[in-house]
Amino acid sequence: MRENEETVKAFLTSNIVAAGVLLAGCATGKGGITLDAVGPVPAQSAVVSSINGTLVVFSAYEVNADFNSRDPYRPEYSDYRILGADGKLLRRVHNNSGTIPQDPLPVELPAGKYRVIARANGYGYVTIPVIIEAQQSTVLHLEGGGSWLGNSTLAQTNTVRLPDGQVVGWRASEEHLSKL
Repeated sequence: MRENEETVKAFLTSNIVAAGVLLAGCATGKGGITLDAVGPVPAQSAVVSSINGTLVVFSAYEVNADFNSRDPYRPEYSDYRILGADGKLLRRVHNNSGTIPQDPLPVELPAGKYRVIARANGYGYVTIPVIIEAQQSTVLHLEGGGSWLGNSTLAQTNTVRLPDGQVVGWRASEEHLSKL
């Protein structure tokens, strides 16, 4: 009888461990994707008020409601991190402008190369190299659709896309990449 108890305990323990491993795998989701470099929107007029550039990240929406926000029923963009070219953390961004529509927070940065680590809808965390140009805006759409739909100027060659074809942003030109 003692042998049966030990067999049952071993069986239960192995099932609990296996279930834990499976659940942990489901919780982490898809991740580890690194995309091509995204640059400023082409042919935009310069913003003369600053010598810096601007980064706007439409990250995946937060999963849980924020009952401290102006409208807890309106989705909020998830927070993200900005790393320098050397890989060191420069800034954690709470991605909410505080406006009624709860737009993403525009971040001013000096011209240069950066990496953004943010949540993309359906992919978990992704890494996107970005180029910031003086007086220009670099925009990332990771929320799943964004305002790119129906834009006839988008082509496979001038955009950076997620594996499912969703447009993330404008591909950084060779000129941008070599200049910085």
